[in-house]
Amino acid sequence: MARPGRKAYLLIALFVVALVALPFLFWYATWFGRKLSDRQLDEYFADRDKPRHAQHALVQLGERLSRRQNVSRWYPNVLALAASPNLELRQTAAWTMGQDRRYEPFHQALLRLVRDPVAMVRRNAALALAAFGDAEARPELTAMLRPSSIPAPASGELQYRLKPGEYVNPGTLVARIGTTEVRAEVPGEVRSLDAANGSHVIVGQAVAELSADPNHVWEALRGLFVVGQRPDLEDVDRFTHPVPNMSEVVQQQALNTAHAIESR
Repeated sequence: MARPGRKAYLLIALFVVALVALPFLFWYATWFGRKLSDRQLDEYFADRDKPRHAQHALVQLGERLSRRQNVSRWYPNVLALAASPNLELRQTAAWTMGQDRRYEPFHQALLRLVRDPVAMVRRNAALALAAFGDAEARPELTAMLRPSSIPAPASGELQYRLKPGEYVNPGTLVARIGTTEVRAEVPGEVRSLDAANGSHVIVGQAVAELSADPNHVWEALRGLFVVGQRPDLEDVDRFTHPVPNMSEVVQQQALNTAHAIESR
């Protein structure tokens, strides 16, 4: 049998390199931690065809703000994206605006976003508002400490895709109602399925309940440390003792938050 020639070996080597390089290049192109130059920020904010570019630019702007760099020239871009129909852009813009609590136009935009129809946008906006010291964040922050219900988005026959005890992230498929997908808006563990599999449900009927997510609980407690008031203590106090699936860090933050509220 004839041995492969040099060209064949070269093609095999290039194929192997591609197998390694292509996934890396895809990851590198989509990883929001990749630093962008000023010119790239301008280009990414101007790219209307790729929302992930704008999201990447927002993340990098937030990182620069955390290092106390002056990035005010891009603030009009942030405010424009805070009003975007794309929920990921609104959600990321809310986080970015929380990094500069001295800029009043950000404050006003966050007051609108904390009433957004999408829960994850509201949560990011509430955490950012807490950084501004604004008590308008309180209703959403306390909601983050409680279990959440998933309502049926349509009427029809319900078919579950998950079981109690499974964990969901935003966007996880929980069930189908006919051809309509029922997806989680927020993270959490499935505590209960609130209807019988195969039963007929109507719009707005609760189909599942999720526990509060530990990371969201910790962040909400940090926000309430700043803006919480005495009516919030009932929600905070539930975490001042050991709670299943919650770490000692959450318990300590709850104790600190309760003390801060009681001291006001």
